[in-house]
Amino acid sequence: MNKEARIKILQDIVKIKSVNDNEKDVADYLEKLFTANSIKSKHVAYNETRHNLVAEYSNGEGKVLGISGHEDVVAPGEESEWKFPPFSGQIDGDKLYGRGSTDMKSGLAALAIAMIELKNEETDFNGTIRFMATVGEEVGALGSTLLAEEGYADDLDGLLIGEPVDVAAYTHKGSLNYSVVSHGKSSHSSMPDEGINSITNMSKFIQRFNKEFNKVTNDYTNDVLGTVAASVTIINGGDQVNSIPATTTVQGNIRTIPEFDNTKVKELLKEIVDELNQENNVDLELKIDYDLNSVESDKDSDLAKAVLAHTNAKTGGISPVTDAAAFTQTDNQFDVVIYGPGVTTLPHQLDEYVSIEDYLSKIEEYKAIIKEYLK
Repeated sequence: MNKEARIKILQDIVKIKSVNDNEKDVADYLEKLFTANSIKSKHVAYNETRHNLVAEYSNGEGKVLGISGHEDVVAPGEESEWKFPPFSGQIDGDKLYGRGSTDMKSGLAALAIAMIELKNEETDFNGTIRFMATVGEEVGALGSTLLAEEGYADDLDGLLIGEPVDVAAYTHKGSLNYSVVSHGKSSHSSMPDEGINSITNMSKFIQRFNKEFNKVTNDYTNDVLGTVAASVTIINGGDQVNSIPATTTVQGNIRTIPEFDNTKVKELLKEIVDELNQENNVDLELKIDYDLNSVESDKDSDLAKAVLAHTNAKTGGISPVTDAAAFTQTDNQFDVVIYGPGVTTLPHQLDEYVSIEDYLSKIEEYKAIIKEYLK
């Protein structure tokens, strides 16, 4: 495949508006690309408009290497503020602009092209390449969770995810979203004793939450990932200024490490809520909205060695959560590396772009990594 064809594929995919939906259009495009190169693929639908795509190319007996990227992107925000329209795939010098160009359609396209070129070049290796394009990574790893449930990770020996990173990441933090609802009783503000102020009771939770998770931050650390990051990020309460608020809700996010994982976080949250509910007129309700554990693979795995052998990357860890968190929620243990093109400061930002040189070089690196791993 020549340079122009490689770039056009990325442009075409960036032009598809797969903003937290409509990933089927990306899956359809990739399916046609694979079919044109005599590679069979299969849609695995999350719903009518959100389709994962799985494609395989086997060449003899050997390891199974999963290569994966997500099809969805986040909203572009105010489109008029972009240097170029966010779904134009506009090229300016070495930069290809567009929402998802870095996060992570360049990685997705590069992995697909690497697989196609290895097949067309009749590359000698032993094993299977399993390409997995996923939906809903940005909103809870919807697609990777479904693929894991359907067994697509059960026989993997390795998984290479093309997210934009500065390192060959073999580990990353987990993520847990929670909600707490404070149930009170409304009354006129001139008669506060007739009501139960849900905001006052929620403030007790927030103070206790901060106190307990500050202890966690001080007591637990990971040499690569650092400490747990715990925050209250959304609060809603009250209807009008002269009424005692009957209901208040907070939401927050906690980034976890293996030393203090999601199970321990949930236990601590429950302990806080249960103890506060023993107080008079306190009625707090805890909900867990999103729950993905941290990922921890062997930094000296065969896959990590293959990446290091053919790139300038160094091994390390990252804080953002990837689809690896869902794929690894099985009994099967396998090598994991996150490594891909893009500018690490640009995901979800205005004027997102990817370096064309970086994108093209990653295709060559992916081919070398796959050949090394499946040699």
